[in-house]
Amino acid sequence: MSLEHFLNNAVSSWMKQEGPDSDIVLSSRVRLARNMEQMQFPTTNSNEEAKAIVEVMKDQCSERTFQELGILEFLVMEELNSLEKRVLVEKHLISPQLAEDSNYGACLLSPNEEVSIMINEEDHIRIQCLYPGLQLTEALKIANSLDDWIEEKIDYAFDEKRGYLTSCPTNVGSGLRASVMMHLPALVLTQQINRIIPAINQLGLVVRGIYGEGSEALGNIFQISNQLTLGKSEEDIVNDLLSVVQQLIAQERSAREALVKTSNIQLEDRVYRSYGILANSRVIETKEAAKCLSDVRLGIDLGYIENISKSILNELMILTQPGFLQQYAGGPLRPNERDIRRASLIRERLLLKR
Repeated sequence: MSLEHFLNNAVSSWMKQEGPDSDIVLSSRVRLARNMEQMQFPTTNSNEEAKAIVEVMKDQCSERTFQELGILEFLVMEELNSLEKRVLVEKHLISPQLAEDSNYGACLLSPNEEVSIMINEEDHIRIQCLYPGLQLTEALKIANSLDDWIEEKIDYAFDEKRGYLTSCPTNVGSGLRASVMMHLPALVLTQQINRIIPAINQLGLVVRGIYGEGSEALGNIFQISNQLTLGKSEEDIVNDLLSVVQQLIAQERSAREALVKTSNIQLEDRVYRSYGILANSRVIETKEAAKCLSDVRLGIDLGYIENISKSILNELMILTQPGFLQQYAGGPLRPNERDIRRASLIRERLLLKR
């Protein structure tokens, strides 16, 4: 396995699979925040300490086999250029913070890209597991196994009363962040999303955009996650999130049914207009591409479009991001050049259909 594998394949192997409720839930993610015992947190540690943490993780984890995932690939951030790091962010393998802020960061990646272990992000260790569809329980199981696997070699900062100690107080306790990526076009079209988001926030959950905190909900894709970890078990956090997500799934399906019943021809027209833009545009910006891809995916889910695979839409949602466009071009592109290349790539990919 090599860096090129992670950079050149737009769709991770797990993204090609369909999980439960995958018409609405694109992915489930579980992340565990951990810190090494007797070491300063990344927010306050020295460069020497940061380097030492990277070396410890490399020595203890990079040559070990984890279950059926095999040996994890070790990548050092300072050895990657800005474009390579941006591609990894667009694939959700590392966070924007690790890509932008960490001079002494690193990560371990599984070949199928279900598992990512970030080093020296906000905490010393961030264990991340990604699964297709609604599979939070399964993701938690693997994350806990990874956690035990690492703890065989490394002692964590842990307090008997407070739990795992982390840089951010909201992560203290279990250190767990569970999230789902949801495609909610009908709730956006009917404007129900405007009252739903505040209600979700009142339940101790948070709604963010496609790349987490501070990002936009491009293509009607929203990330729903827990906000607090102290005082709750991992199972309670996951179950609370599952309960809300299942209600959102029901509301989105109901909204889709209502749109088909009351505005069928208008909705079908919207879907095919968006398909026409994607299939024929010579220049297209990121936001417009995301909006049109969302419409076409909705059209596939509703049966308006039958000859295009959902996996193509998953692929294009990543391929059309700025980092990937430049990776395929072999170097930096100006914004207008990216818009031209994005349109060309979409046209060519849609011709393949499946």
